[in-house]
Amino acid sequence: MVTIIRVLVLALTFVVSGVNAQDFQGVATYRTQQKIDIKMDSTKMNSDMQTKMIEMMKKQFQKTYTLSFDKSSSIYQQEEELAKPSVGMGGGFEVVSFGGGGGSDVFYKNVQTQSYINQKETMGKIFLVKDSIGKIEWKLESDSKYIGEYQCYKATYTKQVPVIKGLSFSVNSKTNKEKGEEAEKEPEMKERIITAWYTPQIPVNNGPAKYQGLPGLILEVHDGKLTIICSKIVLNPEEKVEIKEPTKGKEVNQKEYDDIMDKKNKEMMERYAPKKGDRKGDGYSIIIGG
Repeated sequence: MVTIIRVLVLALTFVVSGVNAQDFQGVATYRTQQKIDIKMDSTKMNSDMQTKMIEMMKKQFQKTYTLSFDKSSSIYQQEEELAKPSVGMGGGFEVVSFGGGGGSDVFYKNVQTQSYINQKETMGKIFLVKDSIGKIEWKLESDSKYIGEYQCYKATYTKQVPVIKGLSFSVNSKTNKEKGEEAEKEPEMKERIITAWYTPQIPVNNGPAKYQGLPGLILEVHDGKLTIICSKIVLNPEEKVEIKEPTKGKEVNQKEYDDIMDKKNKEMMERYAPKKGDRKGDGYSIIIGG
């Protein structure tokens, strides 16, 4: 049955792709949200403060993006929004965000050359991350459903990911030395199944962020606690879509960028860690990376 579905999907893709193939382009809007696991010490934070903090954290991960695409390339960019500042809740509690403000980050992807350029602003510095797109071993499933007016098909793949335990707010529970020793350990790994829904009615093997490689535009992704859902599509808009490679920033590859961010994260953790002489429970700081 799966083989029959695969043949039908590919056949439909080839038929549709013959129509206006050269000038075909569009703009898709996606909304993202991410579940968060938070462990809090109820003896140090009352229920009202816990509720406010959880709502605040949720809003940090609710974002809107646009994907401007043609047959071979795309630009994925967060919609402009006011930067999320550090937020105080009283009682020495603070949420600190050091990610980009939105519109400055641009993710360019070329599915023909299998490469991407990710322009990211972090802590006031712009990076230009250039690297190749990793091949995704998608498994085409027989399930289908409609997302808006588009008939979509299910695809999955499995990858190894590190086990990330929930955020904890037991202040001063570990020394900086103990935290450093934990960071040096090899992370525990587990398997995660990523699910995508794509539509052959839009004949591009593209999608939001790094997701791509299916016979149709990806409209929905479930990747662990991250959910991405397309809310609007405009095909062949009256105003021609311009897809240009970003050029601004310090050029690095993905590994170099990850190493830089890891170092910056540790510096921020050190900066906001309780200082010697602080009374236990006097303050809380949550650091959110971009």
